[in-house]
Amino acid sequence: MGLMNKLRAELIDIIEWIDDSRHSLVWRFPRYHNQIKYGAQLIVRPGQQAIFVTEGKIADVFGPGQYELVTKNLPLLSTISGWKYGFDSPFKSEVYFVSTRQITDLKWGTPNPVMMRDPDFGNIRVRAFGTYTLKAKDPKTLLCELVGTDGYFETEEISELLRSIVNTSFADVVAKSEIPVLDFASHYKELGEQIRKLVMERVDDEYGLEIPQLYIVNISVPAEVEQALDARTSMNAIGDMASYQGYQLGQAMPVAAANPAGGLAGAGVGLGMGLGIAQTMAPPAQGGGSPPAQSPPPPPPVQHWHLAVNGQTQGPFTAQQISDGIATGQVRADTLVWTAGMANWTAANQIPMFAAAFQPAPPPPPVAPTHDE
Repeated sequence: MGLMNKLRAELIDIIEWIDDSRHSLVWRFPRYHNQIKYGAQLIVRPGQQAIFVTEGKIADVFGPGQYELVTKNLPLLSTISGWKYGFDSPFKSEVYFVSTRQITDLKWGTPNPVMMRDPDFGNIRVRAFGTYTLKAKDPKTLLCELVGTDGYFETEEISELLRSIVNTSFADVVAKSEIPVLDFASHYKELGEQIRKLVMERVDDEYGLEIPQLYIVNISVPAEVEQALDARTSMNAIGDMASYQGYQLGQAMPVAAANPAGGLAGAGVGLGMGLGIAQTMAPPAQGGGSPPAQSPPPPPPVQHWHLAVNGQTQGPFTAQQISDGIATGQVRADTLVWTAGMANWTAANQIPMFAAAFQPAPPPPPVAPTHDE
């Protein structure tokens, strides 16, 4: 075999890309001194495009199919290289394969909460996360703006940029939507499409990319807002608050009566319960004319208490539940308690409304001596 034939045997005669990865976008075909044999076969599979780059310029672009690399199939490359009358010798060119299929299961999420105004809860913070798909819409723009001379380019190299664009778009859409937090779940599809369109405006022409699909999986609120939502749900489930309070008072009376350490505090609680039930269950006045109907006053706000037990916070509890715990020995004098408005955790026996329950019961009075006459 002569030297020329040996050299020709080393030249590239089949150019193809068999991609078995999930997140690859661009791959540069390896070549020996950039030399491609005249008449070589180019195989472009479905979901791919092949781009020839010569002398720093994008030349010919091929879609799916099989091609013979001859002068008539490389018009731009022939012009750049100055081939006027055809050729049959090796030529130099870089070949980039671009994946044009959809890349799925890409994730996005808000690293920091987004502030928004809610008609029910005022200013609150929300977090969100979801998934999106990515596709190369304009391989030439993608090659020029992001890939450059990289031999291999995958979604990981652009995922941080895309997540930032999605997060910014999410904040813009949520701020303008004026949808209450309680109604977010029923608008996930609508909000996701608005975010996708806004992201597309920022990546299609600039980077040659497309976001075919974008989904919101969850929008969450801080823990304190979740507690408020749970409380509101519980109140709605109760229905008639006055009847429910009467039931609670009736259930608590035997406990208060059985508490010997309650002292005057227990008696006062029992008296208040009795008066409350009596007023609730009293029949309407008889006689001439009924008194004008009046709306009952709203119930007093319930003060919620929290306990520190074994280094963990438990609660919230009502004051009555704390008193019951003291009576049963579950809440000790040194148990730390806290409620809204307190600067620090404090021992239960230092709270005025609970202190009396920890006082020892007074001894029985002495029996007066009897004198025998």
